[in-house]
Amino acid sequence: MTDAVGSIDTPDADEVQESKKKGRKGGKRAKKGPLKRLATFYRQIIAELRKVVWPTRNQLTSYTTVVIFFVAVMIALVTVIDYGINHAAKYVFG
Repeated sequence: MTDAVGSIDTPDADEVQESKKKGRKGGKRAKKGPLKRLATFYRQIIAELRKVVWPTRNQLTSYTTVVIFFVAVMIALVTVIDYGINHAAKYVFG
């Protein structure tokens, strides 16, 4: 049976050559020292933060208002449920 690359039963020439190579373990990471890797990591963080689309002041204000309102509603809901369960437990257990 064959696929687009070649025979499934026989390995490709590239795979045979790659398996014969004896390289250092760890790939590219093993070539750099720990300080270089740390510097690269921080450079990548800064590069990713530059890609972020930060919200405007109006968006941030509206998002904050929505979150505070939602948290207040959830606190009220949990308080009401807790109050009801407390009274039900007092009624049942005396």
